[in-house]
Amino acid sequence: MQPVTNLFSYPRYWAECYGTAPFLPMSRAEMDKLGWDSCDIVLVTGDAYVDHPSFGMAVIGRMLESQGFRVGIIAQPDWSSKDDFMRLGKPNLFYGVTAGNMDSMINRYTADKKLRHDDAYTPGDVGGKRPDRATLVYTQRCKEAYKEVPVVIGGIEASLRRIAHYDYWSETIRRSILIDAKADILIYGNAERPLVEVAHRIAGGETIDTMQDIRGTAVIRKEPLPGWRGVDSSKLDQIGRIDPIMNPYMEGAPCADDEGTAPMEQEAKPILVQPPKQKPWEKTYVKLPAFERVKEDKVLYAHASRILHHETNPGCARALSQAHGDRIIWVNPPAFPLETDEMDGVFGLPYQRVPHPAYGKEKIPAYDMIKTSVNIMRGCFGGCSFCSITEHEGRIIQSRSEESILKEIEEIRDKVPGFTGVISDLGGPTANMYRLRCKSPKAEQTCRRASCVWPTICPHMDTDHTPTINLYRKARDLKGIKKILIASGVRYDIAVEDPRYIKELAKYHVGGYLKIAPEHTEEGPLSKMMKPGMGSYYSFKELFDKYSKEAGKQQYLIPYFISAHPGTTDEDMVNMALWIKSNRFKLDQVQNFYPSPLANATTMYYTEKNPLNKVSRQGGDVFVVKGERRRRLHKALLRYHDPAGWPMIREALLEMGKGHLIGNGPDCLVPPEGRGEAKAERSRNKGLKPALTRHSAITHQRSNGAGNKATGGKGAAASQGKARSDTPAASKGGKAGNGKPVGSQLTKGAGGNGKPAAQGAGQGKPAGQGKPVHKGKAPTRAGTAKPAAQGGKPAAKGGAAKRPAR
Repeated sequence: MQPVTNLFSYPRYWAECYGTAPFLPMSRAEMDKLGWDSCDIVLVTGDAYVDHPSFGMAVIGRMLESQGFRVGIIAQPDWSSKDDFMRLGKPNLFYGVTAGNMDSMINRYTADKKLRHDDAYTPGDVGGKRPDRATLVYTQRCKEAYKEVPVVIGGIEASLRRIAHYDYWSETIRRSILIDAKADILIYGNAERPLVEVAHRIAGGETIDTMQDIRGTAVIRKEPLPGWRGVDSSKLDQIGRIDPIMNPYMEGAPCADDEGTAPMEQEAKPILVQPPKQKPWEKTYVKLPAFERVKEDKVLYAHASRILHHETNPGCARALSQAHGDRIIWVNPPAFPLETDEMDGVFGLPYQRVPHPAYGKEKIPAYDMIKTSVNIMRGCFGGCSFCSITEHEGRIIQSRSEESILKEIEEIRDKVPGFTGVISDLGGPTANMYRLRCKSPKAEQTCRRASCVWPTICPHMDTDHTPTINLYRKARDLKGIKKILIASGVRYDIAVEDPRYIKELAKYHVGGYLKIAPEHTEEGPLSKMMKPGMGSYYSFKELFDKYSKEAGKQQYLIPYFISAHPGTTDEDMVNMALWIKSNRFKLDQVQNFYPSPLANATTMYYTEKNPLNKVSRQGGDVFVVKGERRRRLHKALLRYHDPAGWPMIREALLEMGKGHLIGNGPDCLVPPEGRGEAKAERSRNKGLKPALTRHSAITHQRSNGAGNKATGGKGAAASQGKARSDTPAASKGGKAGNGKPVGSQLTKGAGGNGKPAAQGAGQGKPAGQGKPVHKGKAPTRAGTAKPAAQGGKPAAKGGAAKRPAR
């Protein structure tokens, strides 16, 4: 999977003579100081401008600057008119538009569709600095400002809307964002490679009409590209075959005769030289069901979603074509992943590592969270159905070199104000996928599996953590570094394959708490999430406890769980609540499952079909919790300890015939109704009015008397629970689907979780920390012995809270 052109091998644009800007300019005054009369490219973003490799606009801007272009940034513009979009003048080449590090709708609204009042990517944590569907609004204003200037859109909001998609906020199927935005071209996924090609070709005098086949892009066309062969999607709904790895030792091959024989002379024959045979996926496109059909037929929508997820491997992906009326959306195959030297080049650009001076001393929470963390890789081969990383970044891991990572740690030490000697994280979408890739290049190129680790770890997948262990050790030895914490989530099912990593982690890199994400305890929901069973969790916990004890440390696992995920029944939630209680955990910062566009779980939520298997009209149905009451019940069961949810839980348990779980005994889930409890509940609700949001009908809100329009919230940015003790959690809570900004897209966002980082596709800010309580062995359920959560006084404080890997 080698690209034709290295990212840094293009001839520099003539404007390189202006040199490197201290900060990319956000005003004409800054342009004047640089001696610029105009910008070649103007980037428009919904985030504040932070010149740091964990923030997408900084990465894209510095990348284009390294190619010789003069790049300006318009951050969080006033979208009420075109005026603010003209502040830097007319771009010579194009506008680049992004909603920001997060999907603007997830940034603006909770899973219950209530308006948020904060924004971690805005100075002062102030909400409302970006519009709904920001990509559409910004593109419209750019077109109004300078109609003839091309507009390139990208990032998480655009990536996840490149074809017809389910929109949770309007509860409709919307057209491709290209159609609605009227942009000229869309770049999806990690944007560096396609964006640099687009920039150089426009600079060379080409128009978008001549750039229709660039990998990692989508365009609007009247007909398919000439010379391409179309295949109907119904012919391709099969998983590709993976060839076995050849045995390098030729075990089982026939042995040579001990006496030996002389080689037979062979007659010389002429050699016929033929051109290389074309791969079956080359110059081939898949015809997806048209927008008008998937809008009316849920089964066809589920089928189209399944096909899209089969076409995400850059090595063998076909182009996609989907009709929208008399036009088609043409989605080229994904861009090839960056090589290590290219990753080093991207992260080695001259970032200032601080917010733009225009913000003064105002705090930007997302920056404060990641200013001492280092992103070491991109991508994730976990394939969790509720996560959008695969649709956005892909499954192939792109790793930096040790030298590049260690250099960045030294830059943090030397440049970041107030650095205390503690690196808050060495990670990415996942803590422990650094340099883990398929051992067979042929298998990696042709595989169409949605996950390399589900339902079991693929035998082709390398699980040797030696590169990660060596990196940790070298980072610890750097002068001025007191501690290296690992705050990205650990994929424990991979970690147990190499216990050395768990030992290294427990001994040196855990600050008291380690976040992992079982997500559920029951097989039904886990199979829809594409998550491992609890056996992997117990194996990891046993090793973690063992190595923590050997290191003389009292450390805790902090598990995260999801409520109301597609495939989850009330019975599943009750069983999980009993498990949580038996292991003496109490969950805080529980949020509802949030459907983000194109995720497999979102498809399950909307269609009630399972796209992980071949979709048909008969069978394959998925149970989906919908409606505000049921969704609130699932959340209440995760927080069984909260008295506010006891009345609802009692009612549900009685309806399920589980009244024996109501009581004060150790095997009971909630206590019986106490004296004055009903009166207190009425008092709490007295005078409350239904909450109004722009996405819910007022008459419906008034009729159900519960606030927001009933929704069955669930989806890719999943509801999460966090373990804590009886005392309040140590850290402040966070937004739905804690996420990381993606450092290589025009916009960033949804899907992965934790700090802003140059790779993820996550959303939001981290939830507060927590800890298990009490010592000793936990009571068991159904007679099955399970390891108990350790308790006692927590150890040293941990690093910045982050959502664990999926």
